Amino acid sequence: MTINLNDITCPTREQRANGINTFNGKASELVELAKKKELKNCERDFQQNSGCLLNFYLTVRVATIRDSVMIVHAPVGCSAPSALYREVFRRLYQGLGLQENFDFHWLTTNIGEKDVIYGAGDKLRFAIREAERRHSPEAIFILTSCASGIIGEDIEGVVSETQGEIGATIVPIHCEGIRSRIIQTGYDAFWHGLLKYLVKPPQKKQKDLINVASMLSYTWQDRQEIIRLLGKMGLRANFIPEFASVQNFREMSEAALTAPVCPTYTDYLSRGLEQEYGIPFFLHPAPVGIANTDEWLRVIGEHTGKQKEAEKLVKEERAYWVPKMEEIRRGFDEVKAQNNGQFHIMGSLGQGRLVTQTPFFHELGVTTPVALCQDFDDLLLEDVELLLKRIGDFDIVVNTFQAAEVAHTARKYDPDMVLSCPFQGSAYKREKGMTRIHALRGDGRKWSAQAGYAGAIACGSFLLQATRNRSFQNVMLAKTEDPYQEWFFQQPDPYYFHRKEA
Repeated sequence: MTINLNDITCPTREQRANGINTFNGKASELVELAKKKELKNCERDFQQNSGCLLNFYLTVRVATIRDSVMIVHAPVGCSAPSALYREVFRRLYQGLGLQENFDFHWLTTNIGEKDVIYGAGDKLRFAIREAERRHSPEAIFILTSCASGIIGEDIEGVVSETQGEIGATIVPIHCEGIRSRIIQTGYDAFWHGLLKYLVKPPQKKQKDLINVASMLSYTWQDRQEIIRLLGKMGLRANFIPEFASVQNFREMSEAALTAPVCPTYTDYLSRGLEQEYGIPFFLHPAPVGIANTDEWLRVIGEHTGKQKEAEKLVKEERAYWVPKMEEIRRGFDEVKAQNNGQFHIMGSLGQGRLVTQTPFFHELGVTTPVALCQDFDDLLLEDVELLLKRIGDFDIVVNTFQAAEVAHTARKYDPDMVLSCPFQGSAYKREKGMTRIHALRGDGRKWSAQAGYAGAIACGSFLLQATRNRSFQNVMLAKTEDPYQEWFFQQPDPYYFHRKEA
């Protein structure tokens, strides 16, 4: 694909990669339909919620960028999720390697009814000047909304008018919630704005610098693990976007490589940096699990001329960590021996977790009868095909935060453990095991790590412990009512509301 930085923003995931967020069937069927360009989105007759390009973790991530101010060009309510950073990050502490206490800044233009009729350009100009006056930032990020998109606000015109009088670099990000059903489009829009306005041509090449775009659901300990591993190879990680400085973004063009933690989250940025500045990238594998971490380090070694260092590192790390993984596998073998020789687990969430978490389960010695995926697009076709060759076929439910469908899937397959998120609803209403899919950045506990060798052992140990302690689950089972009626669970698949008679 070609990224056109003359455009104000990126194409949607539907446009450039045939993105969907509804599917129920075999993973092999999903791949074949996608390859034939016959994979289509379904309309839900009943929908509980949806993801917003602006507010599904985009505001909380942009707000953490140091030396910057975020302006949410929207009604005031659209900026409310920005306060989530207090919950997500507040448990971070100096012992985790946090270098300083950050004071995050954001403003809202508070678009109202009159602004929808007459325009809110003046409010945006005022907000830009106020951001400069209050904070003297290096960059000002403008995040658009459904309201600003519907009225056709000329964001670029306002930026052009005010940039000359503002010291900060102004970066418009077109993340209107109505643009796309696929949340990844919001991340693509963010990368497009950075590539267009903030990333600078390289002053020099830093052969030891690796761009690492880290997801919100990977913890600070994961960042430390990646720093540790790359450091042993004589390399440095340039982490983006959370807690990055504006300078970190500007020097992305000087890196030797862009390496993934999540393939689809990194995709647009990686392709843009290669196209504009010749920086190589790879999307698979990501460093989740022992085998994937081995390969992740080896691919980095190939791109940086550090193959020997990578092989030495892999050998050393495996000698220390593989015995610990074998101990965890023995723990699951004991669980399976008490459970008719099997242990089924239902997990995954985004596309990245689909192709990393699923093989990790098999490293633990457990099987995956069904995986959830919040959306799917052509960017992962090859990776899913490789996954099928590696572990065999499995069922997949592509589902964007529809709690009833998740609960139905959990009831239908009845796995021995369900991994869930708060917005996935009542999947916890079951007698078998249940725990979280992932922690968030601010969880400072060691067992919340997921990436690299240390993360593989931490996550495996956490899941094994979840088979032994079900007190919270039992309380939830006993004390909470099921929000869905039994007739719904009797339907043959969770997509009853796609095929019911009018």
